[in-house]
Amino acid sequence: MTLSCFTSREQRFAEEGEMAESRCSSRVRLMAFLALLFALFSTGDSVAQVPLLMWSSDGLPALASTAAGHITSKEQLAAYLSSAFKSGPHTVLLFLQDKLSKDDFTVFGGVFGNKQDGAFGNLEAALHSSSSVMFPALEWLDSSAIPALLQEKLGVSPLLVDADTLPHLSINTSASNLLIINLPYCTSFGKSCKEVLHDNDGIIGKVLSVMKDKNVLYTAIYTGLKPSRVISEASLSVHPAGRSLLQAVVPEVKPPIMFNVSGNPCVMLWAQNLNISLTGETAWIDLAAQVPSLTGSTCNSSNSLLVLTYSSGYILSFAMSQRFYPVSARNWFTLDSVQLQANGQTSSFTGSRNIYAPAEYSFHCQSVTSFRDILLVANKTNPSPLWRLNFIDFQIQGFGLANGTNFSYASDCAGFFTPGIWMGLLTGLLFLWIFVYGLHMIMQLNTMDRFDDPKGPSISVPQSE
Repeated sequence: MTLSCFTSREQRFAEEGEMAESRCSSRVRLMAFLALLFALFSTGDSVAQVPLLMWSSDGLPALASTAAGHITSKEQLAAYLSSAFKSGPHTVLLFLQDKLSKDDFTVFGGVFGNKQDGAFGNLEAALHSSSSVMFPALEWLDSSAIPALLQEKLGVSPLLVDADTLPHLSINTSASNLLIINLPYCTSFGKSCKEVLHDNDGIIGKVLSVMKDKNVLYTAIYTGLKPSRVISEASLSVHPAGRSLLQAVVPEVKPPIMFNVSGNPCVMLWAQNLNISLTGETAWIDLAAQVPSLTGSTCNSSNSLLVLTYSSGYILSFAMSQRFYPVSARNWFTLDSVQLQANGQTSSFTGSRNIYAPAEYSFHCQSVTSFRDILLVANKTNPSPLWRLNFIDFQIQGFGLANGTNFSYASDCAGFFTPGIWMGLLTGLLFLWIFVYGLHMIMQLNTMDRFDDPKGPSISVPQSE
């Protein structure tokens, strides 16, 4: 695709008195091609990238074609530079800008017919008149990667110069030379980004003119110390392309509370909220937002005790045990009790009747409370009957942690057949029985095979029949 001359544009420019050559100049076409090439090679990877433009008055080897979206690695660039500098001395001009991204060319290049507004006039002319190659997306590692790579390939130390001192510099063409010209990027010293880039383009043009006057064959490279724009996007290689629904960012999941013995996990607990109330009112204290100490916790093959001591003065203890049940022929663990200590008092809640699971499983329940849909039954001897517990998204395992730092398969407190499911099934079965009974009764109806004729004799039905 190029910016060709459309009939409508010709008519419009003719009406405005524009010159015809201002529409179809080779400079506009070259810049349009450069912008399109950078847009074509844009990638969705989150790896930082910088563009690299390379041209030479002595010729460059051809660059192998790559797929759209390809990111050139440092190794691939090193292989190309080895082929470009494989024989003879070379004079390399490295125009090293503080920051550079391919978006700078599309934003400030003046590629839509506005050649007078472009900031890269000298760069366009150099690329157009010389043998050139472009790396639109070069993997960026650090600021010294490109100078160090060129120093390795040329075998010389770099020399920092500027456009004013270069005319007075004597260049020995019998040996390789690496000349670095530093260029600024957008600053806040009263100049816009476009003006700074335009000044940098003037420096490039001045340096190239000096090299031409000295009759020195050169290879020039224009790149950046680091990218000016870094946009992190999802890689297409990881996420499938296509439309998808937008969704809220999932918050980071906090790790479970884990008690280890001899370096191995022994008891694990996780809860979204560990709410306690000491007044019986709606004011809740969420202990899950605090980091507890596990001092006093113990575990063995038959009993486990997880003690959570908080700096706010609260102590929450979970006592578990496992036993073998002959009926099921397997071991089961139960949460025997949950104790809450606060203000010098202790309240105990029993959970063994409702909180249980196979010993090799974990137990999970969306809501474990002591006051509604009770799973933790308060002991009658509690000194503070108003104390309440409310654990949200609660999961615990005290035995059989064979999965390391992960919970085993969870036995959930919600049964498969809830009361609502049973009511729906029974109601559906009742309506089905009524329908089947009515259909059966209808199928048993028989029509009469004899009818009374009012004009004839009456039908006589013998009793014998």
